Amino acid sequence: MTNNIAPWRSPLAKALHLNRSKPFSRYFQLATVTPEGLPSNRTVVFRGFYNDTNWLQIITDIRSEKYQHLQQQSRSEICWYFTKTREQFRIDGHIQIITHQEEEKIMLNARQEVWEKLSDNAKIQFSWANPGEKLNNESAITPENLDNPLDTFCLLLFKPQKVDHLLLKGNPQHRYLYQLDTQHNWIMTAINP
Repeated sequence: MTNNIAPWRSPLAKALHLNRSKPFSRYFQLATVTPEGLPSNRTVVFRGFYNDTNWLQIITDIRSEKYQHLQQQSRSEICWYFTKTREQFRIDGHIQIITHQEEEKIMLNARQEVWEKLSDNAKIQFSWANPGEKLNNESAITPENLDNPLDTFCLLLFKPQKVDHLLLKGNPQHRYLYQLDTQHNWIMTAINP
């Protein structure tokens, strides 16, 4: 775990702040790879950064396709577009999966902390019928106690390796590439848009 806050965090924090009036700015697209090697993309909610790291927190259901794909291949990419400031962040990295079977106490605590920040309506979704299966008329069983994460709840820690930041506003446009080197230092390069 590295405690060096990456230089791309400041532009991302600024974009989040300037776009805070747009609720959809907390959503980004997450691309994974299927076991057959095909791309699979979906929209997920940004759940903040894990402690003082550069790791983005995402949640999922262990019964979802997203979870199944990540078990086979942890490499993923985020595409995050901010409409008000007209900028895009493409973030390439690996995802660490944290389920109820996690052995590291610190990671189980991280999972618990994210769970506690969810609304009851969001928590109840983890008790619904299996995602992607044929719809039936059975009603979902609502758990009596939502204090602790349900076994289907999974925390994903997205660990960036490369960030491509494109600012479409202005003439000329600007683009910056941030890459993690072998010593785990972030190197920023201004590149052509």
